[in-house]
Amino acid sequence: MTETEEKEQTVQEIEKLAAQRAKQRTHAARWNLDIAIFAFAILAVVIILGFQKVGIEIVAPVAVLGLALVWLCGWWQARKLYRQFHDEELFMLRRELKKTETKPEETTIEEMVQKAIRERLK
Repeated sequence: MTETEEKEQTVQEIEKLAAQRAKQRTHAARWNLDIAIFAFAILAVVIILGFQKVGIEIVAPVAVLGLALVWLCGWWQARKLYRQFHDEELFMLRRELKKTETKPEETTIEEMVQKAIRERLK
């Protein structure tokens, strides 16, 4: 395997690891306070419409539209967070890889990447 192939494989491993970690962080931060407040506001509107004797023909579409907007906001937020976390993880892993490349005790790129990943996961 040539050095350029090893570097390409290393970059692919870094991107895969960064994507995995970004996905985990995104799932943890998917719902924030704004979306929860928006969902409670939709619930309050539906309850108020129900107490005002508004017909189900109006209350049901309002509830469905509200739920769709909550889902859309959550999806948009998760997508934005995923991009942000992915870029952050990629930057940190590449920086650690460059830091370990300067050390002469590692013999292969694979060992350097494995050590950088182990240090990062600690």
